[in-house]
Amino acid sequence: MDRLEAFRSIAEQASRGDMVFPTNVNASLKIQQALNDPDCHMELAAKLVMAEPLLAARTVAIANSVAYNRSGSEITNVRTAVMRLGFRTLQSLVAAVVVRQISSKIADPALRAKAAQLWEHTAHVAALAHVIARKVTRLDPDTAMFAGIVHEVGGFYLLSRAEDFPGLLDGDPESWAEYGEKIIGRGVLKKLAVPEPVAQAVESLWYGYRAMPPETLGDTLMLANDLASASSPLHVAAGATTETSASTIDFVVGEGTLSSILEESDEEVKALTAALLF
Repeated sequence: MDRLEAFRSIAEQASRGDMVFPTNVNASLKIQQALNDPDCHMELAAKLVMAEPLLAARTVAIANSVAYNRSGSEITNVRTAVMRLGFRTLQSLVAAVVVRQISSKIADPALRAKAAQLWEHTAHVAALAHVIARKVTRLDPDTAMFAGIVHEVGGFYLLSRAEDFPGLLDGDPESWAEYGEKIIGRGVLKKLAVPEPVAQAVESLWYGYRAMPPETLGDTLMLANDLASASSPLHVAAGATTETSASTIDFVVGEGTLSSILEESDEEVKALTAALLF
């Protein structure tokens, strides 16, 4: 099977929802489904989080980050962390675990390195999207962070399948990004039951039409992607530093500018990024 046939095979499976996930992904998806249930209460949410050690550690870390801990009062247990964060942020953290788990079984060192780089890029975008939504576009920051976490999920799935198709990722990255982003990505977003507004924001990133200054969730995600200092290994263009990108696309926001907001929020972005990089 040549590369094009392999891409078509994976894309067709993704479009049908017939995807191969590690078993731990299914367990995390059950937690996500429980959190989405209107009858789920804080006590149950805390128990669900505590049952997944990695998720529990990330929940406490995020709750203690400067983005959520404005008082400086450190939290040392999951239950209090869950109460501080709320369900929306928890759903983003579960999504982060799911995205990481998709590529967790990769054995090939080169592919593992790509997956690690892709997650570093993802964490940067998610943290920036959170800050931009709160301080620039005035949208829900947790939804923006969630969009950042899932925006490369198609790429993670593509990397997870690459070992089954030797040579799949050889050649020009842009020649296979079309499949990873648009066809496979759309299928994975649907499989993970990503809400339609978030899925639409991710799709707007694929086509690259951003308003200036940004207004929508899609604009927010695209700006965060442009500003991320960690580049994606699935694209030719190398990521610029946040400072360089901000000076290139700077604009006025209220009484300040994008660059001044990013400078003021640097600690917050770094803390969120670090908490997501597990």
